[in-house]
Amino acid sequence: MLYHDKKYKKINLQKKSNKKYRCNSCTPVTEYCGITGATGPAGPTGATGAAGPVGPTGATGATGAAGAAGPAGATGPIGPAGATGAAGPEGPAGATGATGAAGPEGPAGATGATGAAGPAGATGAGGATGAAGATGPEGPAGATGATGAAGATGATGATGAAGATGAAGPAGVTGAAGPAGATGPAGATGATGATGATGPIGPAGATGPAGVTGAAGATGAAGPAGATGATGAAGPAGATGAAGPAGATGAAGPAGATGATGAAGPAGATGAKEAAGQEGPAGATGSAGPAGATGAAGPAGATGATGSAGPAGATGATGPVGPPGAQGGIVSFADFFALMPSDNPEPIVPGTDVSFPQDGPTSGAAITRTSLSNFNLAAVGTYQVLFQVSASETGQLLLTLNGSELAYTAVGRATGTTQIVGIALITTTVVNSILTVRNPAGDAIALTITPQAGGTRPVSAHLVITQLS
Repeated sequence: MLYHDKKYKKINLQKKSNKKYRCNSCTPVTEYCGITGATGPAGPTGATGAAGPVGPTGATGATGAAGAAGPAGATGPIGPAGATGAAGPEGPAGATGATGAAGPEGPAGATGATGAAGPAGATGAGGATGAAGATGPEGPAGATGATGAAGATGATGATGAAGATGAAGPAGVTGAAGPAGATGPAGATGATGATGATGPIGPAGATGPAGVTGAAGATGAAGPAGATGATGAAGPAGATGAAGPAGATGAAGPAGATGATGAAGPAGATGAKEAAGQEGPAGATGSAGPAGATGAAGPAGATGATGSAGPAGATGATGPVGPPGAQGGIVSFADFFALMPSDNPEPIVPGTDVSFPQDGPTSGAAITRTSLSNFNLAAVGTYQVLFQVSASETGQLLLTLNGSELAYTAVGRATGTTQIVGIALITTTVVNSILTVRNPAGDAIALTITPQAGGTRPVSAHLVITQLS
């Protein structure tokens, strides 16, 4: 390190026998100083020796000038932890030296393999905390070594006295997370705490909807009779008047309200006994007085408790079987059809019937054919009849029953080449009635049943008969 004189003149150096130089007319910080030469190349890092036992803590010396940072050496195997020696007495804090200039950072050395963790030594008594030294420059962070196997946990030593908090060092690289420890046993249940003070009453909730009215309970037993009121004071006895003649019995007046019963008066003196007079004739019975007004209804009594349910009555006898109802749904059905070309090759002239020579699905023998155009309805009943025919001319078609045209079933087409479609209900009155689809007599146009209408395939005509009842 160079030292300049106070007047910033040329440094005057004097050679000493120990080949170091003393500054003349300068203010040194340490005894010797010299001109700093260029930093030489870093030498190879020597192997790390075995860790010696920890010696007693010496007094903290003055901080020397910081040297150039050398390259990080390879990490040697971790030796066994030595026993912690007794802490020496705390020495006096030395004067803080001036911080030297930081040297260039050397290359990071390769990280050595992590050695097996040695057994943990017993924890020694905590020594007195020495004075915190000045913080040196932060060195380069070394590469993180592989995490070694966790050593067995040593016995817990006595807790030493807490030392003064040292200056915070630079944050180290976060190590890999260790495996989670086993869950310890549950602690004993603590004593129940004192009951807290009662909280204030909350606001009243909204009134719920009214419940369904219950069944009326049985009438309760009559209550006990009320106590008899006090008897009024007796009035004075009046003088006994002479007996007048018996008058005719008047009509009975309306019954007055019953007054309160007075107290019994004292008995009057017994008068002189007169001779018994002759009994007079019985008076005529008076007419009945008008009925008194109906009194106001008394208040309803409180509803009595609901009585328990009575036992279930015996099951009544099964009633007679009713008459059979009308038959519903489909009783029978049949489909008859024609394919043009080949079927109906000749026009259908007025008064003649369309042929449906081929049989489609059928439910049985209730609806059958008797010819190419005649169809037998075996049972008396109501039938739904649907027919559709492709014709080339304008015209009409209708149904016949036993040779008679049914006028209400006529359908027709005035223009175009669409199908002639009809649907109707008919009711037969005799068995084995014959049904046909006819070009009505009296019409002027013969109907050509169109072959291959609208395309290249043979076109169909259908007669579908469904017995409903």
